Amino acid sequence: MSETIPTAAPKSKVLVADDEQVIANTLAIILNQAGFEARAVYSGDKAIEALDGFQPDMLISDVIMPGMTGIEAAIITRQRMPKCKILLFSGQAATADLLEKARSEGHEFEILAKPVHPTDLLAKLRG
Repeated sequence: MSETIPTAAPKSKVLVADDEQVIANTLAIILNQAGFEARAVYSGDKAIEALDGFQPDMLISDVIMPGMTGIEAAIITRQRMPKCKILLFSGQAATADLLEKARSEGHEFEILAKPVHPTDLLAKLRG
């Protein structure tokens, strides 16, 4: 009689992009402790580079970053990985203009205001 060994459900992979390394690293630590497989990167460009190797289920990105913005990274992510959920966050007023431009081009993204409280973030991820 063979016994089946239960396997753990695969962890959801979350890619966190923020040019403020402390924020990106802290969010990744919180998410890893909450049962996700999270990785931090520090730019929109690095987020795009990480897509193929990491294959995230979700991208959480700051909007305002040097070089590629979080919105640009989100648009490319959605094109390459349509099933990847996207959550943006920002603490800057310029975000509204960038979001409006993205909306006018047919892109809708959910956004949280910085600072993001860990329990609010986890509720969004699990909801």
